[in-house]
Amino acid sequence: MTVPTILLNDGREIPQLGFGVFQIPPAETAAAVRTALEVGYRHLDTAQMYGNEAETLQGVLDSGVPREDVWITSKLSNAAHEPDAARAAIDSSVDKLGGPIDLYLIHWPLPTLYGGDFVSTWKVLEEARADGRLRSIGVSNFQVPHLQRLAQETTVVPAVNQIEVHPYFGNEAVRTYCGEHQIGVEAWSPIAQGKVLDNPTITEVAQRLGKSPAQVVLRWHIERGDIVFPKSVTRSRVEENFDLFDVELTEEDLALITALDQGDAGRIGGHPDTMDYVPV
Repeated sequence: MTVPTILLNDGREIPQLGFGVFQIPPAETAAAVRTALEVGYRHLDTAQMYGNEAETLQGVLDSGVPREDVWITSKLSNAAHEPDAARAAIDSSVDKLGGPIDLYLIHWPLPTLYGGDFVSTWKVLEEARADGRLRSIGVSNFQVPHLQRLAQETTVVPAVNQIEVHPYFGNEAVRTYCGEHQIGVEAWSPIAQGKVLDNPTITEVAQRLGKSPAQVVLRWHIERGDIVFPKSVTRSRVEENFDLFDVELTEEDLALITALDQGDAGRIGGHPDTMDYVPV
Protein backbone atom coordinates (compact mmCIF):
# COMPACT_ATOMS: atom_id res chain seq x y z
CA MET A 1 0.00 0.00 0.00
CA THR A 2 1.57 3.29 -1.12
CA VAL A 3 1.17 6.30 1.15
CA PRO A 4 0.67 9.54 -0.80
CA THR A 5 3.19 12.32 -0.38
CA ILE A 6 2.80 16.07 0.01
CA LEU A 7 5.15 18.36 -1.92
CA LEU A 8 6.60 20.95 0.47
CA ASN A 9 7.58 24.48 -0.50
CA ASP A 10 11.28 23.56 -0.36
CA GLY A 11 10.81 20.90 -3.05
CA ARG A 12 10.91 17.88 -0.75
CA GLU A 13 8.12 15.30 -0.47
CA ILE A 14 6.81 14.15 2.92
CA PRO A 15 4.67 11.03 3.44
CA GLN A 16 1.17 12.25 4.25
CA LEU A 17 0.55 9.51 6.83
CA GLY A 18 3.02 8.99 9.63
CA PHE A 19 3.37 7.46 13.09
CA GLY A 20 3.55 9.67 16.18
CA VAL A 21 5.41 8.77 19.37
CA PHE A 22 3.96 11.48 21.64
CA GLN A 23 3.38 10.09 25.15
CA ILE A 24 4.94 6.73 24.32
CA PRO A 25 7.36 6.00 27.20
CA PRO A 26 10.98 5.80 26.08
CA ALA A 27 11.17 2.14 27.18
CA GLU A 28 8.32 1.28 24.77
CA THR A 29 9.23 3.56 21.88
CA ALA A 30 11.68 1.36 19.95
CA ALA A 31 9.23 -1.56 19.85
CA ALA A 32 6.35 0.72 18.81
CA VAL A 33 8.44 2.26 16.01
CA ARG A 34 9.55 -1.15 14.80
CA THR A 35 5.92 -2.29 14.66
CA ALA A 36 4.92 0.81 12.71
CA LEU A 37 7.70 0.29 10.18
CA GLU A 38 6.74 -3.39 9.81
CA VAL A 39 3.18 -2.29 9.03
CA GLY A 40 4.45 0.09 6.36
CA TYR A 41 4.84 3.54 7.87
CA ARG A 42 7.86 5.52 6.66
CA HIS A 43 7.26 8.78 8.53
CA LEU A 44 7.92 9.19 12.26
CA ASP A 45 7.12 12.21 14.42
CA THR A 46 9.01 12.80 17.68
CA ALA A 47 10.28 15.79 19.70
CA GLN A 48 12.90 16.70 22.23
CA MET A 49 10.22 17.21 24.87
CA TYR A 50 8.88 13.69 24.29
CA GLY A 51 12.17 12.33 25.60
CA ASN A 52 12.32 9.48 23.08
CA GLU A 53 14.40 10.66 20.12
CA ALA A 54 17.17 8.09 20.67
CA GLU A 55 14.62 5.32 21.13
CA THR A 56 12.90 6.37 17.91
CA LEU A 57 16.17 5.86 16.04
CA GLN A 58 16.70 2.54 17.81
CA GLY A 59 13.34 1.36 16.53
CA VAL A 60 14.42 2.21 12.99
CA LEU A 61 17.70 0.36 13.43
CA ASP A 62 15.92 -2.67 14.92
CA SER A 63 13.46 -2.79 12.02
CA GLY A 64 16.07 -3.28 9.34
CA VAL A 65 14.51 -0.51 7.26
CA PRO A 66 17.32 1.74 5.96
CA ARG A 67 17.48 5.01 7.88
CA GLU A 68 17.45 6.94 4.61
CA ASP A 69 14.07 5.42 3.75
CA VAL A 70 12.40 6.84 6.87
CA TRP A 71 11.30 10.47 7.22
CA ILE A 72 11.86 11.62 10.82
CA THR A 73 10.50 14.86 12.24
CA SER A 74 11.60 16.28 15.58
CA LYS A 75 11.02 19.53 17.43
CA LEU A 76 13.06 21.99 19.46
CA SER A 77 12.52 21.96 23.22
CA ASN A 78 10.75 24.98 24.67
CA ALA A 79 13.72 25.28 27.05
CA ALA A 80 16.12 25.95 24.15
CA HIS A 81 14.85 29.02 22.32
CA GLU A 82 17.84 31.27 22.95
CA PRO A 83 20.21 31.04 19.96
CA ASP A 84 23.16 29.28 21.61
CA ALA A 85 20.83 26.88 23.43
CA ALA A 86 19.00 26.21 20.17
CA ARG A 87 22.25 25.40 18.38
CA ALA A 88 23.22 22.92 21.10
CA ALA A 89 19.73 21.41 21.10
CA ILE A 90 19.81 20.87 17.34
CA ASP A 91 23.18 19.15 17.64
CA SER A 92 21.72 16.90 20.35
CA SER A 93 18.74 15.94 18.17
CA VAL A 94 20.97 15.26 15.17
CA ASP A 95 23.16 12.99 17.29
CA LYS A 96 20.22 11.09 18.80
CA LEU A 97 18.51 10.64 15.43
CA GLY A 98 21.56 9.41 13.59
CA GLY A 99 22.45 12.25 11.27
CA PRO A 100 20.70 15.04 9.36
CA ILE A 101 17.04 15.38 10.38
CA ASP A 102 14.38 15.36 7.69
CA LEU A 103 12.21 18.01 9.35
CA TYR A 104 12.79 20.07 12.48
CA LEU A 105 10.23 22.38 14.06
CA ILE A 106 10.02 25.13 16.66
CA HIS A 107 7.58 23.37 18.98
CA TRP A 108 5.71 26.43 20.36
CA PRO A 109 6.01 30.20 19.76
CA LEU A 110 6.01 30.92 23.54
CA PRO A 111 4.32 34.35 23.55
CA THR A 112 5.93 35.89 26.65
CA LEU A 113 9.01 33.79 27.39
CA TYR A 114 12.36 34.91 25.94
CA GLY A 115 10.79 38.33 25.38
CA GLY A 116 8.41 36.79 22.87
CA ASP A 117 11.37 36.30 20.52
CA PHE A 118 11.02 33.27 18.27
CA VAL A 119 12.58 35.05 15.30
CA SER A 120 16.17 34.59 16.49
CA THR A 121 15.31 30.94 17.17
CA TRP A 122 14.03 30.53 13.63
CA LYS A 123 17.24 32.04 12.25
CA VAL A 124 19.19 29.31 14.05
CA LEU A 125 17.06 26.71 12.25
CA GLU A 126 17.81 28.53 9.00
CA GLU A 127 21.54 28.22 9.77
CA ALA A 128 21.23 24.49 10.47
CA ARG A 129 19.30 24.00 7.23
CA ALA A 130 21.99 25.86 5.30
CA ASP A 131 24.79 23.71 6.75
CA GLY A 132 22.93 20.45 6.17
CA ARG A 133 22.12 19.36 9.72
CA LEU A 134 18.41 19.92 9.00
CA ARG A 135 16.91 19.13 5.61
CA SER A 136 13.57 20.93 6.05
CA ILE A 137 12.48 23.33 8.77
CA GLY A 138 9.10 24.40 10.06
CA VAL A 139 7.07 25.47 13.05
CA SER A 140 4.42 24.05 15.31
CA ASN A 141 1.44 25.75 16.97
CA PHE A 142 2.07 29.04 15.18
CA GLN A 143 -0.90 31.36 14.73
CA VAL A 144 -1.32 33.66 11.72
CA PRO A 145 0.40 36.66 13.40
CA HIS A 146 3.40 34.46 14.28
CA LEU A 147 3.68 33.32 10.66
CA GLN A 148 3.31 36.88 9.41
CA ARG A 149 6.13 38.01 11.68
CA LEU A 150 8.43 35.31 10.31
CA ALA A 151 7.53 36.39 6.78
CA GLN A 152 8.45 40.00 7.59
CA GLU A 153 11.68 39.36 9.52
CA THR A 154 13.25 36.20 8.02
CA THR A 155 14.01 34.71 4.63
CA VAL A 156 12.95 31.04 4.74
CA VAL A 157 9.23 30.23 4.69
CA PRO A 158 8.38 27.34 7.06
CA ALA A 159 7.88 24.10 5.16
CA VAL A 160 5.12 23.04 7.56
CA ASN A 161 3.09 24.26 10.50
CA GLN A 162 2.08 21.48 12.86
CA ILE A 163 -1.15 22.55 14.56
CA GLU A 164 -4.13 21.11 16.41
CA VAL A 165 -6.72 20.08 13.81
CA HIS A 166 -9.65 17.68 14.11
CA PRO A 167 -13.38 17.71 13.30
CA TYR A 168 -14.23 19.63 16.49
CA PHE A 169 -11.49 22.22 15.87
CA GLY A 170 -10.75 22.89 12.22
CA ASN A 171 -8.29 25.72 12.94
CA GLU A 172 -9.43 27.12 9.60
CA ALA A 173 -7.87 30.59 9.81
CA VAL A 174 -4.41 29.09 10.24
CA ARG A 175 -5.05 26.39 7.62
CA THR A 176 -6.19 29.04 5.14
CA TYR A 177 -3.10 31.18 5.70
CA CYS A 178 -0.86 28.15 5.32
CA GLY A 179 -2.59 27.17 2.09
CA GLU A 180 -2.15 30.66 0.68
CA HIS A 181 1.58 30.60 1.46
CA GLN A 182 2.35 26.98 0.47
CA ILE A 183 3.00 25.93 4.07
CA GLY A 184 2.09 22.28 4.68
CA VAL A 185 -0.38 21.62 7.49
CA GLU A 186 0.37 18.80 9.91
CA ALA A 187 -2.56 17.92 12.15
CA TRP A 188 -1.77 16.90 15.70
CA SER A 189 -4.44 15.21 17.82
CA PRO A 190 -6.24 14.29 14.56
CA ILE A 191 -9.02 12.35 16.33
CA ALA A 192 -9.23 14.79 19.28
CA GLN A 193 -7.90 12.19 21.72
CA GLY A 194 -10.85 10.00 20.73
CA LYS A 195 -13.50 12.58 21.58
CA VAL A 196 -14.95 12.60 18.06
CA LEU A 197 -15.23 8.84 17.63
CA ASP A 198 -18.75 8.48 19.00
CA ASN A 199 -20.14 11.43 17.07
CA PRO A 200 -23.26 10.25 15.18
CA THR A 201 -22.20 11.87 11.91
CA ILE A 202 -18.88 10.06 11.98
CA THR A 203 -20.26 6.71 13.14
CA GLU A 204 -22.91 6.81 10.41
CA VAL A 205 -20.29 7.35 7.70
CA ALA A 206 -18.13 4.61 9.25
CA GLN A 207 -20.98 2.09 9.20
CA ARG A 208 -21.82 2.86 5.58
CA LEU A 209 -18.20 2.49 4.44
CA GLY A 210 -17.36 -0.51 6.60
CA LYS A 211 -14.59 1.42 8.35
CA SER A 212 -13.97 2.41 11.95
CA PRO A 213 -14.75 5.97 13.11
CA ALA A 214 -11.00 6.59 13.52
CA GLN A 215 -10.37 5.53 9.93
CA VAL A 216 -13.11 7.87 8.72
CA VAL A 217 -11.63 10.84 10.59
CA LEU A 218 -8.11 10.08 9.40
CA ARG A 219 -9.41 9.72 5.85
CA TRP A 220 -11.12 13.14 6.23
CA HIS A 221 -7.72 14.62 7.06
CA ILE A 222 -6.06 12.86 4.12
CA GLU A 223 -8.63 14.09 1.62
CA ARG A 224 -8.33 17.68 2.95
CA GLY A 225 -4.57 17.58 2.42
CA ASP A 226 -3.49 17.41 6.07
CA ILE A 227 -0.40 15.46 7.09
CA VAL A 228 -1.33 13.14 9.97
CA PHE A 229 0.56 10.85 12.34
CA PRO A 230 -1.76 8.89 14.66
CA LYS A 231 -0.24 7.12 17.64
CA SER A 232 -0.87 3.71 19.16
CA VAL A 233 1.17 1.00 20.83
CA THR A 234 -1.36 -1.68 19.87
CA ARG A 235 -0.44 -3.45 16.62
CA SER A 236 -4.04 -3.93 15.49
CA ARG A 237 -4.71 -0.20 15.92
CA VAL A 238 -1.44 0.70 14.17
CA GLU A 239 -2.57 -1.46 11.25
CA GLU A 240 -6.07 0.01 11.29
CA ASN A 241 -4.73 3.57 11.18
CA PHE A 242 -2.65 2.65 8.13
CA ASP A 243 -5.58 1.11 6.24
CA LEU A 244 -7.01 4.32 4.77
CA PHE A 245 -6.42 4.11 1.06
CA ASP A 246 -9.07 1.74 -0.24
CA VAL A 247 -12.00 4.08 0.38
CA GLU A 248 -13.00 7.67 -0.37
CA LEU A 249 -15.42 10.00 1.36
CA THR A 250 -18.09 11.74 -0.66
CA GLU A 251 -18.21 15.54 -0.89
CA GLU A 252 -21.24 15.37 1.40
CA ASP A 253 -19.30 13.26 3.93
CA LEU A 254 -16.46 15.76 3.93
CA ALA A 255 -18.82 18.70 4.36
CA LEU A 256 -20.78 17.07 7.19
CA ILE A 257 -17.62 16.23 9.14
CA THR A 258 -16.15 19.68 8.53
CA ALA A 259 -19.40 21.21 9.83
CA LEU A 260 -18.76 19.63 13.25
CA ASP A 261 -16.23 22.42 13.92
CA GLN A 262 -16.89 24.11 17.27
CA GLY A 263 -14.30 26.86 16.88
CA ASP A 264 -12.14 27.60 19.91
CA ALA A 265 -14.64 25.73 22.11
CA GLY A 266 -13.48 22.53 20.41
CA ARG A 267 -9.79 23.07 21.16
CA ILE A 268 -8.35 20.40 23.48
CA GLY A 269 -4.72 21.52 23.68
CA GLY A 270 -3.02 24.65 24.90
CA HIS A 271 -3.69 27.93 23.12
CA PRO A 272 -0.57 29.22 21.34
CA ASP A 273 -1.30 32.79 22.45
CA THR A 274 -0.96 31.82 26.12
CA MET A 275 0.98 28.53 26.21
CA ASP A 276 4.34 29.22 27.87
CA TYR A 277 5.24 25.79 29.25
CA VAL A 278 8.96 25.05 29.65
CA PRO A 279 10.13 21.63 30.88
CA VAL A 280 12.10 21.68 34.11
